[in-house]
This record gives sequence, C-alpha cells and structure tokens, in this order.
Amino acid sequence: MDRLRDHYADVDRECSECGFVDEDGEWSARTTGSRIDYRHVCPSCGAIEVRTLKLK
Repeated sequence: MDRLRDHYADVDRECSECGFVDEDGEWSARTTGSRIDYRHVCPSCGAIEVRTLKLK
C-alpha cells in the first residue's frame, strides 16, 4: 500500500478540477479488505481525487 501511495504522491499532483499542482501531494490509503482506496484532497479548491485498487 505504501509504495503505490508514494507513487501517486510523486506523479499524480495536478488537480483535475482546478489545475493546481500540489508539490507536497499527500495521499491517504484505506482498505476494506477487497479494495484499497487512495485519496487526495486538493489544498487549493478542496476537490477530492480517488484511485481504487480492487483485490481478488
């Protein structure tokens, strides 16, 4: 989980709503057991980006 979260923090920094580039780019990770949700809140406009990884 940590490696993919760090990957998103390194490469997925631009907000799809306002275009703000978050240089600190902190993503959080949460798991339900069958999936992992990675979440980032834009510090400029508050938009929420979510990436989901489904586990088999």
